[in-house]
Amino acid sequence: MYDRSAQFFVRTSLALSFAILLSAPIAEAYVASSSSYRLEEDSINIAGGLSTSTNYRLEDTVGEDASGTSTSATYKLKAGYQQMRDVYLAVTAPGNITLAPNIPTTGGGTANGQGAWTVITDSPSGYTAAIRASAAPALVSGVNNIPNYVPSGADPDFAFSTPAASARFGFTPEGTDIATRFRDNGIACNAGAGDTANACWDAIAATDKTFSSRTSANHPSGIATTIKFRAVSGASNTQAAGVYTATATITVLAR
Repeated sequence: MYDRSAQFFVRTSLALSFAILLSAPIAEAYVASSSSYRLEEDSINIAGGLSTSTNYRLEDTVGEDASGTSTSATYKLKAGYQQMRDVYLAVTAPGNITLAPNIPTTGGGTANGQGAWTVITDSPSGYTAAIRASAAPALVSGVNNIPNYVPSGADPDFAFSTPAASARFGFTPEGTDIATRFRDNGIACNAGAGDTANACWDAIAATDKTFSSRTSANHPSGIATTIKFRAVSGASNTQAAGVYTATATITVLAR
């Protein structure tokens, strides 16, 4: 017997767009410099300092006159020590990602893909990076879709789990800067400080989900975070043939 269904496959790909907040170009002049150091900003004040708590960070100065932002059709002036602070933020990103191999319409299968994002910033407070899908479910082909991954609880699942009669599409980040939600203790996610390979799977929601962050500068080398994507069709699931595409936005912001 010739089984024609064996000719049809589910092909999956991920188209990624990027929304990155960068500081505007400015003219720079250094007040003092040497072969080892440069002083970009200086001011004379009568008081000031850095104060922190669990929820807040306050950096203040006292004694400056005429501080603030002034603009014209041609210029923008940031007067005062605190106003002068700008940060460097750069991101290197992959192109579109194709998941492989193709998944049969019946009998089940798994397709994987991944890409790395390197963030470089001199912000002393670091950065955050988030991902969101343009639709829910994220992975679609016309009127058909592969449903978003559904963790068993509030935290990501340590192992990717798909019911036999269902299909799922999810992601997990890996790297030294991954968010606490995706760290693990070897058996559970959002616990411990580990980063087990191919663990802690979650859905790409239609709202921003932070996958990577840090609280210090990493300039000039930067830090790479790899996002792994996976689509699975269960052993007894029948998935309509087609090219399934997800469009996601990565947003990177300096703190």
